[in-house]
Amino acid sequence: MRAIVNTPATGDVAFREVADPAPAAGDVLIDVKAFSVNRGEILNLPTNDEGWRPGWDVAGVVAETAHGFTAGQRVVALSLADGSWAERIAVPAGFVAALPDTVGFAEAATLPVAALTALRLVRESGTLLGRRVLVTGAAGGVGRILVQLAAAAGAEVTAVARNTERTKGLTELGAAAVVTDPAEAGGPFAVVYEAAGGASLTAALELVGPGGTVFSYGNSSGEDTPVSFFRFFGGHEQAVLRHFVFVTGAPVDEDLATLAGLVGSGSLSVEIAYREDWQRINEALAAVRERRVAGKAVLTIG
Repeated sequence: MRAIVNTPATGDVAFREVADPAPAAGDVLIDVKAFSVNRGEILNLPTNDEGWRPGWDVAGVVAETAHGFTAGQRVVALSLADGSWAERIAVPAGFVAALPDTVGFAEAATLPVAALTALRLVRESGTLLGRRVLVTGAAGGVGRILVQLAAAAGAEVTAVARNTERTKGLTELGAAAVVTDPAEAGGPFAVVYEAAGGASLTAALELVGPGGTVFSYGNSSGEDTPVSFFRFFGGHEQAVLRHFVFVTGAPVDEDLATLAGLVGSGSLSVEIAYREDWQRINEALAAVRERRVAGKAVLTIG
């Protein structure tokens, strides 16, 4: 089969013929129809070897009946072992969910990493009803879903996007306020969702209220953030800075099914800002790397 592999010497990725996957016990074999590009995958490219195969998000069709899934069934899946940027992949059944007919493969491919992250962040936040919430990077794949889920949970959401162009549509998704500079956000906030790191995380620490929580779930800037004990005085006492990773290795099938159902019913909107054939993978990587994509970048196969 064909797969996309890492070629760190060129700074790009390339297509190669590789062996078909050999499903282990408990795996579901999937013919991939679409996958999305996550910033974390891009950050991993320079640190992995030649021939490494990236890819976490999967949407496609079951190739062989197994573990409650039938051949030809439409599914969405998360590959913790990487490798979804390929024509076929084997994924443990606990990381695969049936896909409603009302959800396309491209839409489904946006869900595993971005939507699972958002869903579990909101859950970890406890009761959000009536609480003020700040979402930085709100125009991104995770951010747009966070805005929707937090607003649906009853929070008053302030969304932060990098520029005016990227703020478009965030009010319609449920944001009560939309700003381009965290300094304009007007804290304090009970919960802050932060994925950029660096100066953005520094700003978030200044906006969290007493006893509030800053969830740091990424570092797309690649910058360090100095944290001082004294930063938490002056209105931020007892606030918590919490490192968050969306998946622990436990099955995600039920959550994926929930998210796919929300999209299928129209209760959750996913934004595909870049959609092309997978032959254009290097163009897609450049678009995401250069922050020209508000929402998700999806590549389709066939």
